[in-house]
Amino acid sequence: MLRLSALLIGLATAVVSAGCTTIAQITNLTEPQCSASLESGLISILTEQGERDEAAATLAHRTGQRLATAELGPRPFLVASPSGPDYTFFIQKKRNRCLLRLYGRRKGFTSYTNNLTYIATRELPGCACQE
Repeated sequence: MLRLSALLIGLATAVVSAGCTTIAQITNLTEPQCSASLESGLISILTEQGERDEAAATLAHRTGQRLATAELGPRPFLVASPSGPDYTFFIQKKRNRCLLRLYGRRKGFTSYTNNLTYIATRELPGCACQE
């Protein structure tokens, strides 16, 4: 019985610790390759979510500019679309890669959040990030 309890406690600890996600920030967003990578990732996710191509491109460009000029630190950021939805993203550092993660979407009184498997993820080649 004692072994079973120890096994369950160990399993629970492993599950909880494996589920922790840290938020990072992009450190080289002023470099053209990284900036283009972020914009491309945002456009891809936003069009996948139903945004028109031109609206997604405009939102991605504006978001990239804001993130490059503001000293926000590692935190989630919001992209508000004129078509109604607000999208919540964050950057995650996974080994030596930066990942753009969409984890929340809100339109009017309807919201959807998925912070376990995420709504969408894109790798950002050419970008460096730190936690």
